[in-house]
Amino acid sequence: MTATKDILLQRIRNGGTLSTGAQIRLCFMLSYPAILAQLSSVLMQYIDTSMVGHLGPAAGASIGLVSTCLWLWGGFCFALSSGFSVQVSHLIGANDFKSARNVLRQALTVAIVFSTVLALIGAAVSHSLPYWLGGGPDIVEDAGKYFLIIALFMPAMQLDWMCAAMLQASGNMKVPSLLSIGMCVLDVVFNYLFIYVLDMGVVGAAIGSGLAEVITAIAMLSFLVFKSPELKLTQEPGSFRPTERVVKKAWGIGGPMAFQNLLLRGGYIAATVIVAPLGTIAIAANTFAITAESLCYMPGAGIADASTALVGQSLGARRKDLATRFAWITTLMAMGIMGSLAILMYIFAPQMMGLLSPDAAVIDLGARVLRIEAFAEVGYAAAMVVYGACVGAGDTKWPSVMNFGSMWVVRIIPAIFVTRIYGLVGFWVCMAIELTFRGSIFLVRLIRGTWLKNVEDI
Repeated sequence: MTATKDILLQRIRNGGTLSTGAQIRLCFMLSYPAILAQLSSVLMQYIDTSMVGHLGPAAGASIGLVSTCLWLWGGFCFALSSGFSVQVSHLIGANDFKSARNVLRQALTVAIVFSTVLALIGAAVSHSLPYWLGGGPDIVEDAGKYFLIIALFMPAMQLDWMCAAMLQASGNMKVPSLLSIGMCVLDVVFNYLFIYVLDMGVVGAAIGSGLAEVITAIAMLSFLVFKSPELKLTQEPGSFRPTERVVKKAWGIGGPMAFQNLLLRGGYIAATVIVAPLGTIAIAANTFAITAESLCYMPGAGIADASTALVGQSLGARRKDLATRFAWITTLMAMGIMGSLAILMYIFAPQMMGLLSPDAAVIDLGARVLRIEAFAEVGYAAAMVVYGACVGAGDTKWPSVMNFGSMWVVRIIPAIFVTRIYGLVGFWVCMAIELTFRGSIFLVRLIRGTWLKNVEDI
């Protein structure tokens, strides 16, 4: 199957013909490794969360309190990775592999410097952050320690994500996916060791996750540098010093994504502040329900990665029509898969929550909000995958505005008032409405074709 995938990718780069069946097959071949990795990640996350959840609601709440801030840090890492990996996908699509490797070298330098700065900032605010978020006295200490440890592992996360994005840009979805599965397994093993065997609780969960990230980052970098047919850096000497042209282009792609991340993840942090006064049970139910919901949306995230790679290479080869078809195929594929999983989530919501927490109140509240969210998964799929296609096209400015505008106007502002009356259920109603709205506006952008307006600048 790998040989078939490579042949089809070469047809894109060389101007060959791809039938509709071949396009669908290629979308599947690039999507399924990422989907399997995401699904395995979900299963391991279930086990991981269950380990913490069985320590009691306070343990789960302490992680949930700071998780949105960790998403903010991770969003900056993703934006940086995209700024460089989109350039690489365009260069590979144009058969300019040497230039792609030059961009990779510069990306690694910038990634190390940037993630180190993020880690230091995270360490500096870790003690005060739980108090800023409105955490209760029973969870703030563990929450601060958890955030500190994860923040210090940020360089490993950035390196892992950068290398994975580069391999995906080259059309290699298998290796990043396999290594991601391996990381999930390591995470569970290390968490069991540090949480239970060494009796380190929430702190042990952070250490276990961090060590799994370090090992995976080293493996990902090693394959990229020494084994990748398209991108291995041993093929010729080159400079790791960033150049103005490459960094400026990375900023043009990743800058709007970073700004979106600041406002979008800021919305998630605001959501934490809204939910925190509802108490430990509500925070724990919210945290565990988000983990449970990932069973639905993680496959969409994998397909979005494939969409980015396929659109990027198609546009690098100056094949706008093919990029449009790949965007549609991956979007419809994600909507179908996530819609089917949403039905299962609605039916088995109590059982899914029961795997994560033994607390009856947490299970009941979490199941109620999961069933509300099930109605939003199709819209969420459209938003994720169309955004992935936009990133592949280097179209990040207006999609970023759409993302954070939808988050704040449709979700957060109404939730401030609704949550006071209806509690966590009201908050998740606002979330479901917003995700459906966001998916709708991204489908409109896909239909109009405005996401391809900057193709000539590639």
